[in-house]
Amino acid sequence: MTTRYRLTRRALLAGTAAGVGLGLARPGIAQPAALRGTTLTYWGGLIFSDAANKLLVDTINRWGQANGVRTDVVMINQNETVQKVSAAVASNTMPDAFDLNLDLLIVLARQNLFAPVDDLYEKIGRAQGGWLPAIDGATTTARGPEGRAGVPFGASGNMLLRRDDVLAKAGFANPPTTWQELVTQAAAVNKPPLFGLGLALSNVGDGNVQVSALQSFGGRIADDTGRTVAIKSEATREYLRWVKDAWDRKIFPPGVSTWDGAGDNNSYLAGQSAFIANTGSVGIAAKTQDPELFAGTKYSSLPGGPKGVVSPLTIQYRAIPKASKNVAGARELIEHLSQPAFMNAYFENAIYGPVLADQPKLKAFDGSSAILSGLLDLARRGTAPGAPDVYNVAYADAWNNFVIPKMVQRVVIDNWDFDRAMDDAQRSTQAIYDKYR
Repeated sequence: MTTRYRLTRRALLAGTAAGVGLGLARPGIAQPAALRGTTLTYWGGLIFSDAANKLLVDTINRWGQANGVRTDVVMINQNETVQKVSAAVASNTMPDAFDLNLDLLIVLARQNLFAPVDDLYEKIGRAQGGWLPAIDGATTTARGPEGRAGVPFGASGNMLLRRDDVLAKAGFANPPTTWQELVTQAAAVNKPPLFGLGLALSNVGDGNVQVSALQSFGGRIADDTGRTVAIKSEATREYLRWVKDAWDRKIFPPGVSTWDGAGDNNSYLAGQSAFIANTGSVGIAAKTQDPELFAGTKYSSLPGGPKGVVSPLTIQYRAIPKASKNVAGARELIEHLSQPAFMNAYFENAIYGPVLADQPKLKAFDGSSAILSGLLDLARRGTAPGAPDVYNVAYADAWNNFVIPKMVQRVVIDNWDFDRAMDDAQRSTQAIYDKYR
């Protein structure tokens, strides 16, 4: 067996789960003898937890030892997955199975690169109470010509992180349930150097939280056909009025329109923001860097607008390339990795929420971890990616071009009026959608 780490991301937790991983990895039922003597290469997604990364590697290797399979586990920086997979497709060196997110899964599934896993998906779902609704809805869209392309194993997304220690003293015991309540609470505790609202308005992934805010006001990226852009609307105008009002109240920290991907993390850790929207990685950082801040932080799903909550889930999958030389082994391994004992330990060390209906009953989600409680709330209240828009390649392309953050920048930085900003966003986004007609 070989294990190769590519530790190109900063690790924020100590590897405390080694013993747990060894104990959980033995399968309870003997696997098919036909697997013995085979080799299986697995690419795991490297996350901000040494403990979770080591647990995954140990579990796969122990599964291989128990079944006579030589396992080669390669942990890959998730920011490098697209580059790594593209090179492997070109050189015909794809692994037997690997981790990837929904965005990449949909793109590759359209190219018919995956072995279908409908029966495996159904089998795992039946064994654990079924799939959570938003997870099932998203996975239905993640199909190739022959069927579902992957099996979900974790849900994440941007949660609302709040300085409960500060907000409670100001009389706010509960998280804001609407975007307007968020502004009200943020303004009440806005006392620089602590600013109220650390939401990114820049061209980074966290800036796309503004897409969710827009949609919760009733705004859309495109119509129900997923072909014609529909950004310019009265709902979008109402959303822009909300964000401009928040901006004019000076509750954003300096630089939010040019923040990089770590801008909100750094602002929160530095005591500069009372609210941010983040996956929870900043909470793990606070646990070691600032225990007092960690203790004073609480988590919830994103607030809602006049049309309800839009809090999109980011779903992680395990998939099997058609080019796999060990499809049978990959299927057995994916089923093994879905078992409650392993997933409970993995959830305890990783920043993912549940995907199956029985998983909220696991000890990991008993309420003792504020981060996991927030992820559980997100998994239950969260929405399928893109919804209410059609989640297709054009939508993903528009998302990656940050069309809504750019529209906001035109309003708050360049002082464009709402109509001019909407017209500009409408034109540029329609050009993106037209590429996929």
